Amino acid sequence: MACVVELVRQDQQRTSFWTGGTTTEIAIYPKDAVYGRRDFLWRISSARVDAEDSVFTALPRIWRLIMVLEGGLTLQHEHHHNVRLEPFQQDAFAGDWVTRSKGRARDFNIMLARGCTGKVQAVSLEELSTLTISGEKVQEGGRNRKAVLVVYSVDGRIVADVGNDRTWSLNRGDALLLTTDHSEVMRSVDLSNLGNTQIHAVLATIWYDEPPRRACRRSILP
Repeated sequence: MACVVELVRQDQQRTSFWTGGTTTEIAIYPKDAVYGRRDFLWRISSARVDAEDSVFTALPRIWRLIMVLEGGLTLQHEHHHNVRLEPFQQDAFAGDWVTRSKGRARDFNIMLARGCTGKVQAVSLEELSTLTISGEKVQEGGRNRKAVLVVYSVDGRIVADVGNDRTWSLNRGDALLLTTDHSEVMRSVDLSNLGNTQIHAVLATIWYDEPPRRACRRSILP
């Protein structure tokens, strides 16, 4: 398969309420998965924590990565660890831990079911500059192994060149997804800031196995 590129605009993303604020689903896989059914392999979202004190939703058998984009959060994982997160700092934890947060923030979240791995990082784009994101190999695995690179615009306009004679323009809150299978190396991506102020992006990579088609509409969690 060639690299599949998908642009997800902010106005295409679904926002819902949780006990501490709102959460906006950027992407979910499989695409017919439903967060409420917990039948996803992975999910990417951005949430607003509006309550000064809140308790995170319990997500058994889900591994979570969280990065603060604005504001600040103190996370208290009962019987595990506590951490203070300022913008572009991150934490990882199990979804079945009892997690309490203090503070108000906007954050970026990755949820991973069993068999998926992932990582997240923030990058800065100086004014009138271009940053090249090098491609990576899809991790060892069977023919169903895939990887998706997500570029999420935090606070400005980014022009992305994925090397296929086409550029993609991302505004604040938009996400670009590049999916590659086991036979390919993930493409390098050039991210350009054409403006006169520094902007930021979040880069997330997820490795996963595509489920058989007949299983897509059933729960894939044990």
